[in-house]
Amino acid sequence: MSQYEHTCMIRGDGGQTIRAVLDRICDKWTLLIVTTLEGGRLRFTDLQRQIPGISQRMLTLTLRNLERDGLVSRTVYAEVPPRVEYALTPTGRSLIPPALALAGWAMEHIAEIEASRAAYGERAG
Repeated sequence: MSQYEHTCMIRGDGGQTIRAVLDRICDKWTLLIVTTLEGGRLRFTDLQRQIPGISQRMLTLTLRNLERDGLVSRTVYAEVPPRVEYALTPTGRSLIPPALALAGWAMEHIAEIEASRAAYGERAG
């Protein structure tokens, strides 16, 4: 029995909870937001500026989900205009090492993956 199967049996939900958490962590923007916030608190616009290609809507939705899941905290300051800052929680910070390990794996294997994609494209083409 694999560790995944064992964990699913303990939870008794057939892996549903684990898949939901992995869906959040592995979406298109989460790891970019988490690693960008590694340096400290950022305002929404600063965060958006540092993540190329993310729309205001996607940043808003992803931050909302990360806040709901306890990975990001949102602090609103009663100023005019209101200032809102986002920061990693301790749980969010704990995601940095595995995220960096995954990015390292991708960098280590990108040449093999690209070669495999090209070979597949030639066969399927």
